[in-house]
Amino acid sequence: MPRVRELEMFRLVLPYGRRPESILVRLTDYGGMTGWGEVVDPDPKTWTSLEERLGQALIGVDWEHPDELGVIPGGAAADMACWDLWTRMSGVPLSHALGGSRTSLMATVRIGGERNLESLVDRVNRHVCAGYAHITLDVHPGWDIEPLRAVRQAYPALSIGVDARGAYTDIAALEALDAYTLSSIERPFAGPAGFTDHADLQERVAAPVLLEVSSLAELDEAILLKAGRALLMHPASLGSLSEVRRVHDRAVTAGWEIACAGGRGTGLARAATVAAASMPGCVLPCDVAEPPRSAQIVIPPVGASGGVVAVPLTQPGLGHTVDVARVRRLAKDSYAV
Repeated sequence: MPRVRELEMFRLVLPYGRRPESILVRLTDYGGMTGWGEVVDPDPKTWTSLEERLGQALIGVDWEHPDELGVIPGGAAADMACWDLWTRMSGVPLSHALGGSRTSLMATVRIGGERNLESLVDRVNRHVCAGYAHITLDVHPGWDIEPLRAVRQAYPALSIGVDARGAYTDIAALEALDAYTLSSIERPFAGPAGFTDHADLQERVAAPVLLEVSSLAELDEAILLKAGRALLMHPASLGSLSEVRRVHDRAVTAGWEIACAGGRGTGLARAATVAAASMPGCVLPCDVAEPPRSAQIVIPPVGASGGVVAVPLTQPGLGHTVDVARVRRLAKDSYAV
């Protein structure tokens, strides 16, 4: 039975890109076992909420399973730390605790930012040569048919998905992409129209419309309206790993396929994404592209090798060792109780 005796938090500004921020939570039980969690790009109020409320909610409290704790202050980071602690104490990998059975995952690589067809095909070639069997192209009005045609002509057998990032309002423009044998059309529309346009598009195209939802209720609405046939699941955005399982199970019951995607960060959140992606319904390529090694605080780093992501099964919990000394060096703020 876990019983937390010590709580530590670290706020990190990561040394890459636009210097994203992560908050790490470390829980230690009375036997000295630890569990780690991470939230990437947190809401500004998250740190204060964790400082003021997390210790009260967890320290000295007896619990048998993370499901018993309900909504934990601070959201995904604290929830992940509880699951990591519980699975480490139970001696099981997090993937198995969530119901996962896969030992490896097919990965996708996202390709965006190009405005030159030759450069685009060169980038795709580098990833194909590195072992990737699936790519996801960023598209938007004015940059869709031509890049897709160029990549398809260069690689007739390559599995290709497109991510519209909510940039479209014209269903006909998206329908035209379906001629290129896509694995999915991801996040086609944005705005207040709900899932009506998504349902209309799904009726017109053979490729699954891949939707991102933020709650079980939102998924239920999408299923009811037949707004797609596939789910883009970000475990961190669902608040808890228990909710991740519920969303997964509902999608599978509806006959939807699932693609798991992780955020940036230090590797901890992505390790949880890999565990979630090992569940039976997550059959679409996952997106856990490795962040720069300068940002990784887990050993071994989380990412793809040869287009494949290994699911760690030799260690309990998240399956990675945390470099605590590196965490302390990168931390711009910390808190302990």
